[in-house]
Amino acid sequence: MARYEKMVDKVKDLMNKPENIRNIGIVAHIDHGKTTLTDNLLAGAGMISKELAGRQLFMDFDEQEQARGITINAANVSMVHEYKGSEYLINLIDTPGHVDFGGDVTRAMRAVDGAVVVVDAVEGTMPQTETVLRQAIREGVRPTLFVNKVDRLINELKVDKQEMQTRLSKVIENVNKLIKGMSEERYNAGWRVDPADGSVAFGSALYNWAISLPTMEKNKIGFNEVYDYCNQGNIKELAEKCPLHEALLDMVIMHLPNPLEAQKERIGIIWHGDSDTEVGRSMGNCDPAGPVALMVTDITTDPHAGEVACGRLFSGTIERGLETKVVGMPKPNRLQQVGVFMGADRVEVERIPAGNIVAVTGLRDAFVGSTVTSAEDMVAFEGVKYVSDPVVTEAIEAKSMKDLPKLIEVLRQYSKEDPTLRVEINEETGEHLLSGMGELHLEIVRYRIENEKGIPITASPPLVVYRETVQTHAGPIEGKSPNKHNRFYVEVEPLESSVVGLIKSGDISMNMPELERRKKLMELGMSKEEARKIIEIHESNMFLNMTKGIQYLNETMELILEGFHEIVDKGPLTREPCQGIKVKLVDTKLHEDAIHRGPAQVIPAVRQAIAAAIITANPTLLEPIMSVFIQVPQNQMGNATREIQGRRGQILDMTTEGDTVVIRAKAPVAELFGFAGDIRSATEGRAIWNTEVMGFEILPQNLCNEVATQTRMRKGLKKEVPKASDFISS
Repeated sequence: MARYEKMVDKVKDLMNKPENIRNIGIVAHIDHGKTTLTDNLLAGAGMISKELAGRQLFMDFDEQEQARGITINAANVSMVHEYKGSEYLINLIDTPGHVDFGGDVTRAMRAVDGAVVVVDAVEGTMPQTETVLRQAIREGVRPTLFVNKVDRLINELKVDKQEMQTRLSKVIENVNKLIKGMSEERYNAGWRVDPADGSVAFGSALYNWAISLPTMEKNKIGFNEVYDYCNQGNIKELAEKCPLHEALLDMVIMHLPNPLEAQKERIGIIWHGDSDTEVGRSMGNCDPAGPVALMVTDITTDPHAGEVACGRLFSGTIERGLETKVVGMPKPNRLQQVGVFMGADRVEVERIPAGNIVAVTGLRDAFVGSTVTSAEDMVAFEGVKYVSDPVVTEAIEAKSMKDLPKLIEVLRQYSKEDPTLRVEINEETGEHLLSGMGELHLEIVRYRIENEKGIPITASPPLVVYRETVQTHAGPIEGKSPNKHNRFYVEVEPLESSVVGLIKSGDISMNMPELERRKKLMELGMSKEEARKIIEIHESNMFLNMTKGIQYLNETMELILEGFHEIVDKGPLTREPCQGIKVKLVDTKLHEDAIHRGPAQVIPAVRQAIAAAIITANPTLLEPIMSVFIQVPQNQMGNATREIQGRRGQILDMTTEGDTVVIRAKAPVAELFGFAGDIRSATEGRAIWNTEVMGFEILPQNLCNEVATQTRMRKGLKKEVPKASDFISS
């Protein structure tokens, strides 16, 4: 830890000066150079050797990250940079670029106020560039742009000076087009990247040089000079005259907001409590003297200290021994250690004030997304909304029964650390079902269980996660309680796809003010009456209470909603989660004595009524669809398109750039297992390809019955699809 001693002293001092703090994330498509860029920033700050920068990959300290050459986990580091005679604290998070680990990007965006979007000058904006930009803008995180690998244009593609500038302009234009498409309001308010004001830098992270308008004015080195240096192979001199860390961190300090500025706007986006309360005012002002308000964005396990919760401190000051509580949990916690991350190392400090990214131990009830506070009755932060849901499942089991308790504990810990990994037990077979964002996501988890935790396991081939939905209206259908004293009448119908989209993006939720939610839903075509009657949104399903003046209903509503949750979590068709279903309670008859309308009476009655209604409403399955992006030489185009079309794929767009064809397509996840090897052999290894989860689409009718039957048999259910009468007691 001695190597950080001087840096840590500076960090401790600057933590108390929020106007001199920048909390930033480095985001990009896979292999566009984020971690190499971070290396150079750390070398510039004196934290690693300049000779090793770009090759050491300091932030990829995990064994699997080094072996595979990709970032898997978001990693934090604090560094100090001098700008115009003042020192600034940069709290930086390096994020993954692979689509399977996009959940880490989403969580990191909650902790930061600004982002450096890295784009490869040769490849340009790619699918994951768009995704990470969308995540940043949705969280109120302001972007700047670094166009990386400019030297490749000159040395590999052999473009001339004019062509180089044209290509760079196109990258900037595309990024601005994406920002405008995602939020025209913010774009018009100045959230665009512009070389003229210095919010764009150009360079090479691998060779440690960068230029921007301010550095051009200072060093008198512009695009013409850069072209000549690269052409002559004189990269070292260019790096000495235009060091990357200087151009990039100057841009960060000039264009990205400090916590005092950022929190005024961001708190309203991520927190829906009353801004006029003590904690609301304190967060808006980034007040170190206010109540503690900490959002946990990451949890890791330290073999010596136990669980380490990392997150953004929006208000108050934390120190060792401070008593806090996790909102929603009954018991308070006492903080044991307080510190900051320096890559793989955690450095302890005495106290940390608001506006910083912190790492604490002692929060036994914390989970990713939880709110930690010292205030009495603080409203929790808005939950983190992920871009996509888990789409691939594997069944795993311990090879030896003696390892079973250890396996259960490891899976519990992993699902706490990574909310995009879902774990459940198949009660019929006793297997543990792991659902993740893709094959690589699950492969990494399996590797860690076997090699890091030492538990030999067997795993099934990957399976697709489907969703259940309805296509027509059904009901009212009656559900009777086992004692026949309570009756519930429900209707179901499809929820508008535009509403489902906004629920998934977090733009509509039960945490937002009711009037605002009602207004948005009415704009999407929902009637005023229905918009007013919503009492629950669960995943992307909605429950409406359309009844009037029913006695005892309020006392029973919690149990009714529990029945609703149970059936939409495991639908009646295949026990897969439901999506886009609107459930309406239209009438109910309740026993006057509370003892006759307890959980054992209400929950089964509601569950069965909703299940029977879903089965009656022309149910079907939704399958996850991947967006596929392929760059291939023209002479291999036919092979690439055949590979997609042979997998129930659909070509959406084809454009030609020089001798390269860019194919945009979509295909079902179920058909893309093994795609990597097949596309390589079909195109002689010359295709560059990426996939990204697009969402769910209705499974073709001719496949629906087959998939439903296979899924039911795999889960140990009866082979035949149930009928409505199977759920309703006579």
